[in-house]
Amino acid sequence: MNGQNSMPYSPENQSTLVARKKRIRSTSVCVWLSPDEQTKIRERMADVGISNLSAYMRKMALNGYVFHVDLAPVKEIVSLQRRCANNLNQIAVRVNTCGGVYPEEIKILQKDYADLWGPLSELLEKLSEVVAL
Repeated sequence: MNGQNSMPYSPENQSTLVARKKRIRSTSVCVWLSPDEQTKIRERMADVGISNLSAYMRKMALNGYVFHVDLAPVKEIVSLQRRCANNLNQIAVRVNTCGGVYPEEIKILQKDYADLWGPLSELLEKLSEVVAL
């Protein structure tokens, strides 16, 4: 051993040194918590869908908040949009083949587009509330 900081050689110490060299972050912070505090942190991590404690603590320390984005409304809007596009495509094929469109089909398209804009407007309102935070 050559200095105060050197460790005796062992495979375990060698793997620790290799792991440290691969790390992007080289400084650690230790925080003491009560069991209740730790439980509350774990619950908040679960609420936002983060399972890595280091990532959660780093995000909270640097930004002060974590957003959990529920994409279910977006998926619904995409589904509605696909149906509208499919219906429009079917009518375009019919117009190009037969040369005519029934008024009922146009009314169905109008209803589909109205159904699409309702959830889209609600989603945009929610997003504007988040941005206002």
